[in-house]
Amino acid sequence: MTTSGPQSPTDDENKSFDLNLQHGHKDLVQAIAFNGYGDRCATGSVDGKIRVFNRHRDGTWRLCDTWSAHGGEVIELQWLPSTIYPNLIASLGIEGWFRLWAENPSAAPGRRFCAARSVNGRPAFDTRSARSPYRSFSMKHNEETRQTFLALLATDGRLTVYENDQPENLAEYALIDEFAICPKPSRGEEVSFKVRFDPNPEPCFAALRAGVPSDALGLVVAGMSSVKVYRTREISSESFGAKTVQKEFYLAAEMQGHRGLVRDVAWAPGNIRGYDMIATACQDGYARVFRLDTPHSDADGKSWSAAHLLKPDARAHRELPAKEGDAPGVNANPSGHGHHHHPSSTLSASLAKSSNVGERAWTGQPGQIKHAAREISRLDSHRTPVWRVGFDDDGQILGSTGDDGRLLCYRQTPDGRWAKSSELVMMKTRMATP
Repeated sequence: MTTSGPQSPTDDENKSFDLNLQHGHKDLVQAIAFNGYGDRCATGSVDGKIRVFNRHRDGTWRLCDTWSAHGGEVIELQWLPSTIYPNLIASLGIEGWFRLWAENPSAAPGRRFCAARSVNGRPAFDTRSARSPYRSFSMKHNEETRQTFLALLATDGRLTVYENDQPENLAEYALIDEFAICPKPSRGEEVSFKVRFDPNPEPCFAALRAGVPSDALGLVVAGMSSVKVYRTREISSESFGAKTVQKEFYLAAEMQGHRGLVRDVAWAPGNIRGYDMIATACQDGYARVFRLDTPHSDADGKSWSAAHLLKPDARAHRELPAKEGDAPGVNANPSGHGHHHHPSSTLSASLAKSSNVGERAWTGQPGQIKHAAREISRLDSHRTPVWRVGFDDDGQILGSTGDDGRLLCYRQTPDGRWAKSSELVMMKTRMATP
């Protein structure tokens, strides 16, 4: 870690933006991720290596571990919540391998992740698609139920979602659902895919009022030039004579107006406002912000009380046998995917693999809640293709980057629109010797 002058990094006048991290990669850095506390940083490079840095009390960042994670460039990284032990880093390589790396805190520096719970530097869990390579992933952990969800999106437009209900057993993921989010691109066509979970612990109160279950999952998916939002509804399926309640995704809304490949999507945290916000980065030069509402009717006899908005614990609900007509959100569906066992070892999983995985459309079936998406801001400050968008932890600041090399920050104005608030530009300067 070096500074741009003779001042110490701990001086109050020397802001964090004056610090430069010498990442040490032999090639371009393609992915970067911070943990939930902001004191650990992971970087992934075109050389296939991941490096982890820890921020110490004196304000300096020091290398914790480095290892060869993929045979090609690392395209995405994500830290899992720090409440999961041991610390986990998820990575995706250009070759299509998704991998989970677990930390061994007792190991010597330089051997924390690559040797944890494994030998020869193997990951704690990895998977790849036999059809088309994965290009994007997203993970979400529910602190109350201790369930971890994994969404993987491949270059043929196929989205696969898995569930793990035992954080201590990192290698057991069960299939929840699998479907196509867009038509398969033509051979040789440039592709762009992104998937992100709703980062909020549960849907906003307006969505709960409209009938979305409190444990419903939300996904925003970008496939080529289309952006879609999916939610889960509860269905009952029968496996070996026993009926169980499971989750199935349905198309809730679609964001229109993109005139090029969508390079990135972001779902804003902080849905206490009563609606959701989703941002997109498009090759047409615009960063767009959409507002996602869930219209509801006051004539349904429900109130805003917790008794009408919330449902019993999801785990206890699944343990009870489903009966015909129990709830309007539960209906028999022979295409529901069972996920009681590992997909490769049961008859129900085999049937799920061979079932129809076509595109999901709005069908109006029980449990499906119609969402309404509208564009509230179209930001063209970059005037070049936009590559990345992201919200801060409160959903109050939106950042975007493009071909111009600038990081632009936006804030929401009183009228609901988003406007540019600040700009950061990277400049090459000669660094002083430490």
